[in-house]
Amino acid sequence: MTSPNAVEKQAVATVTLGQPRKRGRPARDPVDAASRQKLIRAGLIFLTEKGYSPVGIDEILEHAGVPKGSFYHYFKGKADFGSQLISAYHAFFAAKLDRWFQDESLTPLDRLRAFVADAEAGMARHEFRRGCLIGNLGQEMGALPEAYRSQLTDALGDWQSRTAACLQAAQAAGEIAPHHDTAALAAFFWIGWEGAVLRAKLERRADPLSTFAEGFFALLT
Repeated sequence: MTSPNAVEKQAVATVTLGQPRKRGRPARDPVDAASRQKLIRAGLIFLTEKGYSPVGIDEILEHAGVPKGSFYHYFKGKADFGSQLISAYHAFFAAKLDRWFQDESLTPLDRLRAFVADAEAGMARHEFRRGCLIGNLGQEMGALPEAYRSQLTDALGDWQSRTAACLQAAQAAGEIAPHHDTAALAAFFWIGWEGAVLRAKLERRADPLSTFAEGFFALLT
């Protein structure tokens, strides 16, 4: 939903920084660190395009140009790899929402509109081949490790709470009528938005995103 370099680089940093080096342990070889980054980038590309189940470790390794030994040096297996990708994407997207929702040069509702426009442009750059990693995996949950369920729901819940705060600010600014339940609106937004992203990816066009966004903002006014 945004440029690959931005997603991949920030997500890679999130995963790397989230694992502090143990005391007394020597620093990893820069070549090894680069291999890990290549694997994370490749994983993000494949999981946002194809999802989890259809993708094999070998094609990720081939795309990344990394030997299998390097993969198992950093990850216990595919399940561990997927879990770390979920965490990285969750954190990346939370930072993305904060960047838009805390932009005081815009009114609160315009911040949400700007996020929508940015997400649409990001999908268009990849010809709508890539969707939301969290949404993609949510569609596959019946075939995924059960531990992923809480990670996926936590990510969506976190993004939803950030959106509710933005809508509360819009309400305080008089952009939304006081009778609206901003928490319910935020839940409605993310349920609908993830469906619109899935439909846009399916149809390879922006119309589902625009249709949902126009309906949502019409509801507010």
